[in-house]
Parts: sequence; C-alpha cells; structure tokens
Amino acid sequence: MTMKYAFLLSLILLAGCVSAPVPDAPVARDPVTPDQRVAAIDAAAGDDDRELAVQPLRDPQVEDLRETAQQARASRDVAKAADALNQALLLVPEDPAVLQERAEVALLQGDYARADTLAQRAFQLGSQVGPLCRQHWETVRQVRQHELAVHQPLPVRHTPEDAAQHATRAATLQAAIAETEAKRDACTVPVIQRM
Repeated sequence: MTMKYAFLLSLILLAGCVSAPVPDAPVARDPVTPDQRVAAIDAAAGDDDRELAVQPLRDPQVEDLRETAQQARASRDVAKAADALNQALLLVPEDPAVLQERAEVALLQGDYARADTLAQRAFQLGSQVGPLCRQHWETVRQVRQHELAVHQPLPVRHTPEDAAQHATRAATLQAAIAETEAKRDACTVPVIQRM
C-alpha cells in the first residue's frame, strides 16, 4: 500500500514541476477589408474631368477581357476577374491600366505582394501623372498599411533587442506609407481651365 501512495505522491510532485506554457503573441488582424482598400484606390483616382488622363488606344480583345473582369468583380468572382486580366496581360503585358486592374484584383485575393509588384510595374510603364498614377501609388500605400496592420505585436516575454527590432520595423513601415503618400500626391497635375 505504501508503494501505491509513493507512486501517487511522485505523480503529484511531477505534475507540480510542469510550468504553464508561455502564451503566444496575439495574432494581428487587419481591420480594413480588401474591399475597403480597393475603394480607397478608386477614390485616389478622383473624378475631376479637367485633369490630364492619358489613355492609349485599346485592342478590342483586351477591352472585352477588361469588361469581363469588371463584371466578374461586380459579381464578387475575383478568380474569374483575375483570369480575364491575366489573359489580357498575355496580349498586352506592358499596359499600365491592365496591370493596375490586376493589382487591385490581387489585393482583393489577399495577395498583397503581387498587388505591390504589379502597381509598381504599372507606374514604371505608365504616365507619371494623373489619376492612374495616383491609383498605382495608392495601391502600394494600401499594401504598406496592410503590412503595418498585421505587424505582429511584441510577445508577452521579449528582450530589449526584440523591442528595438519591433519598433524599427514599425517605423520603417510608417516611413514607407508616408513616402507612398508623397508619391501619390506628386501625381496630381494642375487643373486645365477650359474655355
């Protein structure tokens, strides 16, 4: 019987040696939805018809694919929209408007890295001023804001080095957001006075 009590006592002692697990750092979630981010991109274009907006001549097949993508986005079928725009990019791989539309769809799909790459490529190939230019930089800005929103908070137990790295990363993201805002705002040209 004493053997039984000794065994139970040793189990109790061993159970007391187990420490509670360190809680994981909370997962950061983006409070802004992809739809809200795309709405901000659309708003960045503005609706002033007096501003210079460069529009190239379009291939009818590309226009059909862009229309298909718009309809698919309107019906919330982002996969179909992405497919249509991918087909359009096979025909015109350096069209800034199609690249921008594909960037917005990538953002809707949660593919922020691709949205960033496509928007920056569109800017490189397109006009450096006007509504489309603002949309490119607003897309990049929205990606940076998303990155900041999902930037992991510090874990409960952290070192001073962890805190310094965390603060540096947050400051870098905030500086990148400010830089993209400045680039977006630089895309605005003076309004043309019509007679």
